[in-house]
Amino acid sequence: MTYFVTGATGFIGRHLVANLLKRKGTIYCLVRKGSSEKFEALKESLGADDKRLVAVNGDLAKPKLGVSPAMLKTLTGKVQHFFHLAALYDLSADAESQHAANIDGTRHALALADAVKAGCFHHTSSIAAAGLYPGVFREDMFDEAEELDNPYFRTKHDSEGLVRKEYARPWRVYRPGIVMGNSKNGEIDKIDGPYYFFRLIKKLRQTLPPWMPTVGLEGGRLNLVPVDWVADAMDHIAHKPGLDGHCFHLTDPAPRRIGEVLNLFARVGHAPQMTMRLDARMFAFIPSGIRSALGNLPPIRRFTQVILRDLGIPREVMKYINYPTRFDCRETERALKGSKIKLPKLDDYAWRLWDYWERHLDPDLFVDHSLAGKVKGRVVVVTGGSSGIGKAVALKVAGAGAKVVICARGEEELAATKKEIEAAGGVCHTYVVDLSDVASCDTFVKQVVADHGGCDVLVNNAGRSIRRSIALSFDRFHDFERTMQLNYFGALRLIMGFLPSMSERHRGHIINISSIGVLTNAPRFSAYVASKAALDAFSRCAQAEYSDLGINFTTINMPLVKTPMIAPTKMYDHVPTLSPEEAADLIVEAIIERPVRIATRLGVFASILYALAPRAYEIIMNSAFRLFPDSAAAKGMAGRGEAEQPTNEQIAVAALMRGVHW
Repeated sequence: MTYFVTGATGFIGRHLVANLLKRKGTIYCLVRKGSSEKFEALKESLGADDKRLVAVNGDLAKPKLGVSPAMLKTLTGKVQHFFHLAALYDLSADAESQHAANIDGTRHALALADAVKAGCFHHTSSIAAAGLYPGVFREDMFDEAEELDNPYFRTKHDSEGLVRKEYARPWRVYRPGIVMGNSKNGEIDKIDGPYYFFRLIKKLRQTLPPWMPTVGLEGGRLNLVPVDWVADAMDHIAHKPGLDGHCFHLTDPAPRRIGEVLNLFARVGHAPQMTMRLDARMFAFIPSGIRSALGNLPPIRRFTQVILRDLGIPREVMKYINYPTRFDCRETERALKGSKIKLPKLDDYAWRLWDYWERHLDPDLFVDHSLAGKVKGRVVVVTGGSSGIGKAVALKVAGAGAKVVICARGEEELAATKKEIEAAGGVCHTYVVDLSDVASCDTFVKQVVADHGGCDVLVNNAGRSIRRSIALSFDRFHDFERTMQLNYFGALRLIMGFLPSMSERHRGHIINISSIGVLTNAPRFSAYVASKAALDAFSRCAQAEYSDLGINFTTINMPLVKTPMIAPTKMYDHVPTLSPEEAADLIVEAIIERPVRIATRLGVFASILYALAPRAYEIIMNSAFRLFPDSAAAKGMAGRGEAEQPTNEQIAVAALMRGVHW
């Protein structure tokens, strides 16, 4: 037996070739110039020699597939089965590419099959050939296809039409459903169909516990079949006599709705399932013109585009949520009767598909999550970089290859940090700056732009904290002024200074070190929290203005960190705190991932609790306020030290609410 196969190195093709190798004979495989290595890898993986698996140089785009005259002579009269699988399977590909691969490629394959007098031409079509037919599409139906507007649907339909209407020799047509991974090992080579939604499922798993009920869409029915079953069915039907001129739906006779499928993969992926699924058809009462107008509103259109882009879901896929077509497959069932080739149940192998995707195809696996990938060769400005969190950040980003610029008021501390960074092989530039002085801020920005061409990442870390109750601050209004001047106006002056050059380059990242106190409304820190809250609010407003210019803002609601800033409050020696290095890790995470906000779960919980039950939250915080007294320094008794060690009750509350300022 002699075979000719196009698309042998493709997904279905290599599974079919593996089956054909179990039979006696030679398999000639069309191999274009750029796929020689893939063919050799296929041959090696299947353990085939040059006599069983023969490469035929050619190209879909050329007449008779570009096969040489010598090879034509070799093949003529010998090929009993000509399998044409090569095609472009991509809903989002442009019409020209689809036409060239699917229609012209099929025409050239038919010409070659006719020239070599092939016994039977086996054409791999697709259920897409039916278009969006409303109802049950039988295997003997073709011209009844409807709504073939999508280039993929149109070219799959028209290429099948060439076989049916123009080819004079025997033929058989196979229309697989949405081809999933191998049911035995989960292997697949591209993201398609339900795989587009796997990233969404993973994000839900990361965000919500698996028991959390969610709301989703029901949608139409997805006809999913594993690639190994498709290859087995094609191999069996191709060799069964008396079936020429027939079409076979390689489909599931009982397909599931989209909501059911997504819930199944959510279950195997340990993500929350859609407890309530809304049928998208319920919105049909809204006139299509109104739906279209709403969908084309700039904010809605852009929001949709961003969400789909972040999830890796092509916009074209969303058009087929309410896929209306069912497929009768009785011809296929009759042909497979007695063969022991049974369609596996999706429930039995879904976990293998998820596992393979998560290990090999998850787009996040191919994203550079290294710090060096984000900062190497870039200018990173860290304020307050001579000590504490700022110094720890400077050491980390310099070690990753960044051009670090640090500023602070102390020249000696800056010099010491610079020496430490350079001793480790990093690059560091220092500037003496008083960030509470507007003129000093402006001079610093101009100097950085002049010396380094601008700033790629700005870390607003420098700050001042004051722990003093309001009752002890009536005659200390300057506490509020000084805190606001450094924490808000100083940071804001740098942001406003670097934003113009960031806007010109359409690139930049501004990281503002805020406080968990903004989320917890920490008592005794009204001056500090107010200044940080102002910076948070500015960032939220700025994000709306700069999100389309490639500039990101990240707010880090930092928990309590053991730095010189908290040293005067001796009670903090006895409560859990982050080290500067741990705090720096949060900033590194911000640089790599560029989230809008980084906060501890406790901080987020406190914010939600305050939003839902502000009076109850007020009672909790007032109780804590009375539990933790003002320090001796706050009472104007600096130098006397704390009157006593923290009580067990104070330590227990501080440990329970780790990271909160008291």
